[in-house]
Parts: sequence; C-alpha cells; structure tokens
Amino acid sequence: MFKIVRREEMSDGTVILNEIEAPLIAKKALPGQFVILKANEEGERIPLTMAETDPEKGTITIIYMVVGKSTAVFRDLEIGDGFQDVIGPLGKATHLEKVGKVICVGGGTGVAVLHPITRGLKEVGNDVTCIIGARTKDLLIIEEKMKAASHDLRVCTDDGSYGHHGFVTDVMKEILDEGETKLVVAIGPVPMMKAVSNITKEYDVETMVSLNPIMVDGTGMCGGCRVTIGGKTKFACVDGPEFDGHQVDYDELMLRLNAYREEEEKCHSDYCTIRDAK
Repeated sequence: MFKIVRREEMSDGTVILNEIEAPLIAKKALPGQFVILKANEEGERIPLTMAETDPEKGTITIIYMVVGKSTAVFRDLEIGDGFQDVIGPLGKATHLEKVGKVICVGGGTGVAVLHPITRGLKEVGNDVTCIIGARTKDLLIIEEKMKAASHDLRVCTDDGSYGHHGFVTDVMKEILDEGETKLVVAIGPVPMMKAVSNITKEYDVETMVSLNPIMVDGTGMCGGCRVTIGGKTKFACVDGPEFDGHQVDYDELMLRLNAYREEEEKCHSDYCTIRDAK
C-alpha cells in the first residue's frame, strides 16, 4: 500500500492534492514523468503526472480534478489510507537546457504538472515567464509555488475575477511580440494547448505540450494512449507524454478523450448515489 501522508482540497473541493509515500519513485522521478495509480483491486488505472517529488521524505505529490468515478474514489481517501498500486516513474522526462527566454503556460490542473518543469527550466539558467489561468479566481492553484518557480508570473481568469481578464493566450501574445522567446511550454486543457500552439506557430517559436490521453498499461503494449504526431502514430506513455505542439493532431485527441464521456458520467453518478446512501 502507498500511504497518503498529506491531503488538501483546492478549488472548493473539486481539485485534490495527495502526497503519497513512494520512496523508490521519489528517488528516480524527473520533471515531466508520470505515475499510474489504482485505488483498489477493482479500480481503474489512472495516469497522473507528478507535481512534486521529495526524495528525502520519499514522497510524491499528485494534484487532480475530480471528473469521474475513479477520481471520486481517490478523493474519498483520507490521510493514512493508501493506493493499492502506484507505478512509475513512467514516460520520458522533460529535456531541460538553457535556451534563453522561455514562456511556460498552464491552465487548470495542468499548472500542477507545469510546476516542476518551470522550476527546472529556471534552475538551468533560462529567463522564465509563467502564465497561469483558470475560469475564475477560486479555481487557481499553487500560485505562490509558480511565482517562486519563475522569474515573472502572470495570472489570468476568464471572468476577470483576478489578474488579467481574459485568456492565457492574450498575455502570451504580448510577450511574443516583444521578441526573443526561444521556447514555449504549454500544459492544460487540450483546447488551450491547441490555441497556444496555433499562435506560436505563427511566431515560429518551438512549443512543447504534455498530453494525457486515455491510458491503460503505461508501457506501450495496449495502444490505448496512441496519438498522432506529424501524421505518425505515437504512444504517449513511452514516446511522451511531451511532444512538439505544432505536430499534434488535437482534433483526434479531443475525440478520443471524449469517447467514453457518457459512460464516465453514469459511473460517477451511480458511485456518488451509492456512497451518499450509506
């Protein structure tokens, strides 16, 4: 069992932080890598990119939004409870090198995934501006951590309740217009990553995105996480999760992510009904 040693609720309980005892994973994990978690024997395998690791404490931290039955089961775990399985680190780590001026763009819980990457890019000597966004102020997460991980933090909300009133792409375009940007890293909802990539392509700026498609085994055997990159099939679990944002077939990715939406919503509803009746 992989015990939960810290648990926090964010965004009115819709986003959960779990710090989990996993000493071997914590020792080996690098920015950009992910784990696959299963709450119990009957549970679904859920891939989540690590938001933080602490090799000295032997813990990893995940931050996720409750969107279906499996993440609802995760949410109901308390401190002292544990996950039956935590497998990792999986995937290729982020390539961190000094390139100059970098923009890191995060939306929703993608901000948590972006955190170790932003920090790593800063540590190797880049000038890092971070832009984070959410629909409203209450949905913003780890703002102070992102501020510490970058040289300049910009915050956006769709409704204008905090920071810039508008989208992360608005602020990104202003920075791109200043020139000299060498790299953009974007992690968040697929429509956001698509919008970022479309804009940066116009500026001819290298862009990296992190994809989180449906995944089962995490080793490239099942093919469930296949994505189309530059017209070729790749597997996010072994070839990614990071890819050239200008080469991703985002429309196909969104179709695959929504393939089981109705089934997921029904399972989530049934689980909540049974849980609340107990």
